Amino acid sequence: MSKAKRRRTNRIRTFDLESGDLLAGKYRVQERLGRGWEGEVYLVRELSTGVERSAKLFFPHRNPQNRTARYNARKLHKLRHCPILIQYHTQEAVRHAGQTVTVLVSEYVEGELLTAFLRRQPGGRLDAFQALHLLHALAAGVQDIHTSGEYHGDLHANNVIVRRYGLGFIVKLVDLFPRGRASAGAVQDDVCDLARLLYDCGGGKRTYKRQPPEFKEVCCGLKRSLINARFRTAVELLWYLEHMEWWSR
Repeated sequence: MSKAKRRRTNRIRTFDLESGDLLAGKYRVQERLGRGWEGEVYLVRELSTGVERSAKLFFPHRNPQNRTARYNARKLHKLRHCPILIQYHTQEAVRHAGQTVTVLVSEYVEGELLTAFLRRQPGGRLDAFQALHLLHALAAGVQDIHTSGEYHGDLHANNVIVRRYGLGFIVKLVDLFPRGRASAGAVQDDVCDLARLLYDCGGGKRTYKRQPPEFKEVCCGLKRSLINARFRTAVELLWYLEHMEWWSR
């Protein structure tokens, strides 16, 4: 067997941590919160304080030489003033299946993934008014990232934690994607992803024709060139949402 094939065979596909397992000698696992391309996230309780945290374990093959985890930690620290991002605390290293695994420990945020939230809604979607309110919360948070000269890079429903609050929503973003330095293109990708989130929250293709003009002004039929011509950054998208006039029908 070649060395490359042996490495693929030895890849960790899941950590399968169970409630009660001890992590890094400091944290007690409560439950798994989710799984993504980079790794798995668990709810843990810090033994010394009893405080709940979230712990992201990176699959080693997705984190060569610890580059992915280091990127996430540094970027979260740089953007620690952005309320929409989860606050990073510390990094740990543990052994699993004979391999060294990096663990990023962050604040634990209550709420549910947007995908699960939408499944609980009538018809699996939000009406246009609610969807635009949710988009406003997202755009306000991403605006802070863009005005800091950065970008998120991976905005989709499985990376949004949402919780209702009165007439609006509290949202948090997870899993920054490493695409190198910030560029106009990366920022514009974020804006297109925000438009896609609105489109999906409203029911996607099956309901788009029936959406009001205010909704379609943002989605632009998901045509990237039209979205970027209208909104170059989340700042401009937020301005539109806060100043738009509802069309009479």
